[in-house]
Amino acid sequence: MRRRRRYPWTGVVVVAIMGVLLSPGAWAQPPAPTAFLSPAPRLQLTGDVDSNSPVLWEVVDGQPRLFVLTSTAGAPSVSAGPQLMSLSAPAAVGFVSHPGHGVWMEAVVRDEVGTWYGYYHNEVPADLCGRPDLVLPRIGAARSFDQGVTWEDLGIVLEAPPGWHICATSNQYFVGGVGDFSVVLDRNGQDLYFFFSQYSAVPEAQGVAVARMLWADRDAPVGRVAVWADGVWQPPALQVDEAGELGEAVTVTWLHRAGTPLVPAEGPWHDEDPANAVFWGASVHWNRHLGQYVMLLNRARDERWGQEGIYVAFAAALDDPSLWTAPRRLLGGGRWYPQVIGLEVIEGTDKEAGARARFFMSGVSTHYIHFRR
Repeated sequence: MRRRRRYPWTGVVVVAIMGVLLSPGAWAQPPAPTAFLSPAPRLQLTGDVDSNSPVLWEVVDGQPRLFVLTSTAGAPSVSAGPQLMSLSAPAAVGFVSHPGHGVWMEAVVRDEVGTWYGYYHNEVPADLCGRPDLVLPRIGAARSFDQGVTWEDLGIVLEAPPGWHICATSNQYFVGGVGDFSVVLDRNGQDLYFFFSQYSAVPEAQGVAVARMLWADRDAPVGRVAVWADGVWQPPALQVDEAGELGEAVTVTWLHRAGTPLVPAEGPWHDEDPANAVFWGASVHWNRHLGQYVMLLNRARDERWGQEGIYVAFAAALDDPSLWTAPRRLLGGGRWYPQVIGLEVIEGTDKEAGARARFFMSGVSTHYIHFRR
């Protein structure tokens, strides 16, 4: 019989290795970043606010100039100035082509030649329910060549699946739909990510979901937005209604999947229980100090959109939505549309900030927000 050679040090090595593998903290992940608020002098955007408010820097006549878009009552406006504390009065924007109904410009991304690409929340009256007092929101895209003064509509890029609405809802605003979102271009300039709210009749689909589009498709975005669902980026399906015998025009529709929410609803919309526990209204920025993305969220407590609190979450990358940390409460109560605006000239916007930034709710800031690794 073949004899096995024995090495007296083998067991020592194995024990040493196992000791490293099993020692407390050997495989521990670094702790998640934290955020906290501190008082700041009151600062208010000059336009009325009922959505996220995009912020951009441009160099005008050799000087940096800050532009802020605010939206209320379905009408966007633009203000400008040398800094946040010195903005002009808001001026209503114009549309070369308008998508119809109310438009709230929730995100704007500038390309390398100075063209602005805007992404808007669009509310269609719920006439299909005979409820003109309620709406069915969707998300569209637009383009501006004159720093937000006028916009050309590029079409609707994201809608809820057909039939995923509920007419007999007790919700104060929506019968379903998608909207109340922010948009971020990833660090390599390849993909544009949408963090959008789903108000579906299906409880499992309610909350904040994620979609993305190649930045290269920004001038023809319709049918190009894929939704993160069941762990996969799901492109929309094309539905074509062929022309009839009388030669009616062909109708082309892009059907999107419902996204998988980052956090499932604990108390859903649209049911008989007036209490809710649903996250909505994400605002996302890249934080240079942390080297991570930061998301602020509203959490509703009832069908009338009472505010339970404002929460914060973090992620090192955007391409895998499962990387987002569990939201932690930053502030009890509060007001809708929390967002960060960075303080640095040229770099500080609603999409990029540092260790300290301004914290806004509904266009008003009375706090700084601080980030710690």
